[in-house]
Amino acid sequence: MEILIVILVIVAVVVLPNIKVVPQAKSYVIERLGSYYTTWRNGLHFKIPFLDRVANTVTLKEIVKDFAPQPVITKDNVTMQIDTVVYFQITDAKLYTYGVEYPISAIENLTATTLRNIIGELELDQTLTSRDIINSKMRSILDEATDPWGIKVNRVEVKNILPPKDIQEAMEKQMRAERERREKILQAEGEKKSSVLIAEGEKESAILRAEADKEARIKRAEGEAEAMLKIKTAEAEGIKLLKEAKADSSVLTLKSYETLSRMADGQATKIIVPSELQSIATFGTTLKEIMNDKKGA
Repeated sequence: MEILIVILVIVAVVVLPNIKVVPQAKSYVIERLGSYYTTWRNGLHFKIPFLDRVANTVTLKEIVKDFAPQPVITKDNVTMQIDTVVYFQITDAKLYTYGVEYPISAIENLTATTLRNIIGELELDQTLTSRDIINSKMRSILDEATDPWGIKVNRVEVKNILPPKDIQEAMEKQMRAERERREKILQAEGEKKSSVLIAEGEKESAILRAEADKEARIKRAEGEAEAMLKIKTAEAEGIKLLKEAKADSSVLTLKSYETLSRMADGQATKIIVPSELQSIATFGTTLKEIMNDKKGA
């Protein structure tokens, strides 16, 4: 009984602590007698007591590190503060454990020196407008440098770029001046478009008025021509009817006289009477006098 108890105690003290369950997205680096032995992935594992030990527990998830702002100098000698965010992932637990001392600190220092080298080749304006280029260059350089450490740099982001205060004030003034300039340009373009539209409207209105006046004149002329045509047609029909009735010259002359009488009813101040009508008038007067003499006798 005592032996069984001893065995159970040994199992509880020695065996159970050496049974390890590695969770998902984790890796255990195992050393045997002080040297690297193996890397445990997720699952159930057993290490030999007193010989094996877990040298390092490594996470395989993507790690995000936000590094403090770093002072950098541009090509045109402007000092500014830039902070970066690095996204990386451990791909080899053994290299990560034995490749470099304090890997996170090493990545931070490498990021700072790489950033200074890149910004040193750019001027201030280029630095402010070339974030994508800076991010791409830094990711490429850091990924290559951290490969021996078992680290893969997925991306690097420049978080903030903080120029000196006097530079910020000058930039703000420049931006205000640029906005005012654009506003004036837009206002001038608007006034120009408005003037053009007004002029085009007046032009189209004048064209429409001219076309309307033209149409009115054409209509009046057509009306007058139609009226004159109807008058001439009526006169021709009258003459035709007289000819068909075989009217003699005296009747035609009398008709002419009636026409002359209608003309005299108008506003004319002078009427020229044809000689034929004068003869008829004289004949009529003479005939009237003879008739009067006969009545007197």
